[in-house]
Amino acid sequence: MTQLLSEQQAEGLAKEVYGDIRKTFGMVPNLFKAMAAADPHWLAQNWQREKTIMIEDGPLDRKTRELIAMTVSIVNHCEYCTYAHEAMARQLGASKAEINHAKRVIELFSSFNAIVNAYPDLPCDIKPKD
Repeated sequence: MTQLLSEQQAEGLAKEVYGDIRKTFGMVPNLFKAMAAADPHWLAQNWQREKTIMIEDGPLDRKTRELIAMTVSIVNHCEYCTYAHEAMARQLGASKAEINHAKRVIELFSSFNAIVNAYPDLPCDIKPKD
């Protein structure tokens, strides 16, 4: 079983980072507890990355970022992250219809990717311009 560092066991850097995570999410997710058990510095680095990319303001709104994270998690077959990011997207206003539509897009392009990969010499005729 994966070792988790509980909030009661946390000291020093882990305790400090847990406080920031709790302030942001209202709880400390098990993913971060597993990172802390392995290496509190790794936890701190990844928490900073999470804040920079997912929480702080950026050109994509937070709901969109959570839907993208859910999509990547589905494609990577990560059940934990799929549930977590779907829940976050819902908390940020994504409707069941939006979640289900995103899943339909994921399924469509997963199958299109498989078809294109079956034709390795298929030239792409639509490319982004700078």
